[in-house]
Amino acid sequence: MNLKQWLYRGGRPNRVARVLDRGTAVLYARGVAPDYLVTLEVPGRRSGRTVTVPLVMVVVGGERYLVSMLGEQANWVRNARAAAGEVTLRHGHRERVCLREVPPERRAPILREYLRRAPNARAHVPVDRDAPLAEFERVAPGLPVFRVGPAATPGPGPA
Repeated sequence: MNLKQWLYRGGRPNRVARVLDRGTAVLYARGVAPDYLVTLEVPGRRSGRTVTVPLVMVVVGGERYLVSMLGEQANWVRNARAAAGEVTLRHGHRERVCLREVPPERRAPILREYLRRAPNARAHVPVDRDAPLAEFERVAPGLPVFRVGPAATPGPGPA
């Protein structure tokens, strides 16, 4: 097991990963990183408190996507589903968006681009980034992918 796998053993961040993720989320939110590195803000499904998570966004066919490298049980995925996809992305500014889940049969090209863009995810996704598309199709059902679209409801003004 390498360091990246150890940080998220069992599909959940350990204490060290949580501290690192908080710091990374602050940097991404302030825009101190390339524009594909964003911070997702979503209400916690139980607490209602805002949960922040640093994520890598990919663009395929002119559409933006977020991928869960930790699979179906990732906390942000469960929170986003509970919030009907209504979340906020931050990268220098706040953007209210709506996440719409991509069906598994359409995920493979997005997952391939994600692995090319997100080197840290390679430890968690059981496919080589240069593998044939069929390999990505095989693992697609276990890796949620969300298309980033406009918010369904207007949110507060810029912060």
